[in-house]
Amino acid sequence: MAELIRDITLCILFAWGLGLVAHVLRQPLILAYLLAGFAIGPYGMGWVKARESINTISELGLIFMLFMIGLEIDLKKIVRAGRVILFGAGGQLIGGCLIGVLFFMALGLPLGRGGFDALYLSIACALSSTVIIVKVLYEKRELDTLPGRITLGILVLQDIFAILFLAVQPSLADLQVTVVLLSIARVGALVAVALVLSRYVLPPLFQRVARRPELVLLGALAWCFLIGEIAEQLHLSREMGSLVAGVSLSTFPYALDVTAKVTTLRDFFITLFFVSLGMTIPVPSLSVVSFALIIAAFTVASRLVTTFLPLYLMKQGLRASLLPALNLAQISEFSLVVIQVGMVAGHLTAATSSAVSFAFVILAVLSTFAITKSDPISRWSVATLKRLGLRDLDHGGDDAGAHGDGHGGRRIVILGFFRAASALLADIERKNAALLDEIGVVDFNPVVFNNLRARGLNVTYGDISNVDTLTHAGVGHAEIIILSVPDSLLVGANNEKLVRHVRSLNADARIIATADVLADVADIYAAGADYVTVPRLGDAYELLDVIEAIDDGLLEQKRAELDERLKDRGEVLP
Repeated sequence: MAELIRDITLCILFAWGLGLVAHVLRQPLILAYLLAGFAIGPYGMGWVKARESINTISELGLIFMLFMIGLEIDLKKIVRAGRVILFGAGGQLIGGCLIGVLFFMALGLPLGRGGFDALYLSIACALSSTVIIVKVLYEKRELDTLPGRITLGILVLQDIFAILFLAVQPSLADLQVTVVLLSIARVGALVAVALVLSRYVLPPLFQRVARRPELVLLGALAWCFLIGEIAEQLHLSREMGSLVAGVSLSTFPYALDVTAKVTTLRDFFITLFFVSLGMTIPVPSLSVVSFALIIAAFTVASRLVTTFLPLYLMKQGLRASLLPALNLAQISEFSLVVIQVGMVAGHLTAATSSAVSFAFVILAVLSTFAITKSDPISRWSVATLKRLGLRDLDHGGDDAGAHGDGHGGRRIVILGFFRAASALLADIERKNAALLDEIGVVDFNPVVFNNLRARGLNVTYGDISNVDTLTHAGVGHAEIIILSVPDSLLVGANNEKLVRHVRSLNADARIIATADVLADVADIYAAGADYVTVPRLGDAYELLDVIEAIDDGLLEQKRAELDERLKDRGEVLP
């Protein structure tokens, strides 16, 4: 026991120290944890040698990580997922696994007869890192963009796929139909029990202790280990049970509170998991490093094929098809879980496991950089793909209403289309529909492009920071130019730069821009804007109006007025 505590102390100290270094260098913390484990493990300085300690630390970390992954899987979002996400994820997962199996079998890796290296590698390469992607996209404020939503949707469906594989994994050595069906039946029974209990039994229990944080935390942990133990008795695994426990609580009324309470504990044990995983990585031989590079290269190449092509064939445009492929081009921390489970079951060799771990490290570094620089990378790639003959949504000129006339232009041009512009068009449609014929829109969101085309509006597909796009859209002849997208959502530009850019193309137009920060207003005016909107002022005015309505006893009337405004409001972006 004393030795276990000493080993955990070493794990935390080295993880923290190398984590600080990774933070300064803007690298994934998971990479720091793996390096910490390698440094103190049997293949490093040898300070942690006891296999029992490593296994105990690893299993606890794995159980908590899968529990939290389950908590973050929103089943309602899966049900509501659009056709693009469902087909995109299906193409990426099925295509990635099929190509992976064929590729790794061609390299001489086994599939069956006691070895499943090709299968495990294909699945590991088909999964992407939720931790890395969400963190970087959140920092870039791109989670709510179309490529961001597609990326997140595919990630959630990847997690569901991994759950299904973990259910079948114990039966890989004897893949008979009856054995597989029995495994699926066991998982079905486990899920059914967990969902029923979380729906009808847990809510009243948690409601009684909602004001006692320590009991909420203890209840969540008890639930995690209870379902894990039930899974063990059903000949599944505690890891599988913890994942099901998390998924069942994701629909729980107190799921948000449970997540907040367990997060700190989760981070502690996830750190231990990755540190312990690092301890199992031996000093790499040249063959292992070479194999890791092959795995990394295959992952990137397969992601471009299996993610870009389905999205492109569904007419999402080059940029919206390319960015999710770029975002997803790494190996998931869930892949390491799958490989670890396979190692314990004796389904693959230690050399394969080590190569996957090194490939994970390589892609964690490279993909973080690539996602951070995705805008210039995508601009260059789109231009290259066009030169190679791939058509974008702006291809063809048979429909002037789809692409702008490029010569006469429209009197009013909206550059960039997001929620404010969507609301503006809805109000114009209700109050002065004739004005719609005088409006042109420029944006590279394929959803916006297709919806506006369907409504018969003038829309140009393209980047609003590109001179050719603006010239084609007739910006030089416009009387009013509106920049309604806030800086937080603009990619590679801001309102001040765009105003200067547009003013250089049209010296006489009235330019309306927007400002996120009050300090930016003066700079945007100096750049050449004629009017700057500050969205927070409109929000504050409406909130004050609601407060006064409450004080005057007119809240119901105020709400009725809002309901009337929202009634039959067919916006492009609901």
